[in-house]
Amino acid sequence: VVCTDPKQSMHYSLFGLAFFFHSAVAFVPVNVLTRPSINSLSMTIKSEETAIVLIEYQNEFTSEGGKLHDAVKPVMEATGMLQNSKAFMDAARAKGCKIVHCPIQFDNGHPEISKNPYGILAGVKEGSAFSNDEWGSKICDEMKPSEGDIIVKGKSGLCGFKSTNLDFLLRQNEIKNVVLGGFLTNCCVESTMRTAYENGYKVFTLTDCCAATSTEAQ
Repeated sequence: VVCTDPKQSMHYSLFGLAFFFHSAVAFVPVNVLTRPSINSLSMTIKSEETAIVLIEYQNEFTSEGGKLHDAVKPVMEATGMLQNSKAFMDAARAKGCKIVHCPIQFDNGHPEISKNPYGILAGVKEGSAFSNDEWGSKICDEMKPSEGDIIVKGKSGLCGFKSTNLDFLLRQNEIKNVVLGGFLTNCCVESTMRTAYENGYKVFTLTDCCAATSTEAQ
């Protein structure tokens, strides 16, 4: 997990946080993985104040036959991100965290995107990816929403906040902590992470529950 405080960027173990969700207590000490000068960090995170925001776990990325699956498959396999994400989501839900799914979707023809797009959105439009009512835009079976989960509406760009109701949903549910996973690590996940921090949330990114198109980008 990456803490997005720019003064304290730290990486934490997924399974440290997973233990928190399985444990009988409300809080957990989480081991730090990547800073040898720091052995451990005690954290206080209340499950009822925590949202697990799952970004674009949709067939286009997650599943064989998805238009973008081959691009992320090597990193997915290297980190086991889909299995990790499923395990983390289920454990967090069981402990009372709010599960928030954040898919990206477009109308036929992708009119939401410029006629002269560039970058990743150009590829999305040219490939007709994430079209509404098509299999590729559906949340994959492994991460299918359960009763009580929330699905964000309106995502048609990179940041999970920019064109959506995500901030409204988090504030209505009195959320203070945002935990992120999904696609792409260095694109939608990073954009959402930075905005969440600027919006006043404590933000954590699950590095082994994310995937990018290369190990370098990851």
